[in-house]
Amino acid sequence: MTAIRPFTSIDDLLAKADSVWWSLDQEDWLEAFRAHPKIGEQKAAAVQSEQAQSWSAEEQSATSGAATEVKGALAEGNREYEQRFGFIYIVCATGKSSEELLEILNARLKNDVKIELRNAAEEQRKITRPRLEKLVNL
Repeated sequence: MTAIRPFTSIDDLLAKADSVWWSLDQEDWLEAFRAHPKIGEQKAAAVQSEQAQSWSAEEQSATSGAATEVKGALAEGNREYEQRFGFIYIVCATGKSSEELLEILNARLKNDVKIELRNAAEEQRKITRPRLEKLVNL
């Protein structure tokens, strides 16, 4: 992203960020996934900045008040997902209830690895866009 600066507008920034994201390879995507906490958890596998931790907590805020059964099902689903696909369940959680996140997780568990990697990459892209907008407006 630094090599393609300057950006003429926020729309230009977002379009170029999307282009760069989709040009990356699978290992780059997996590295990005490791920087996220699992849905319903606070800590990512990789080190996160305080800002990223704060944004993750805000984005996943619906899971903090979830019913015990839903939290348990999310934890179990996270384990099953990671075993099946080899990476954590990535979803743009903003504005979604814990029940919706669980429903999405269960539906995505039915995918094959290739399709799910692409789904996870798209969800990561959706997470990144508002974060870029927040950075620009800091």
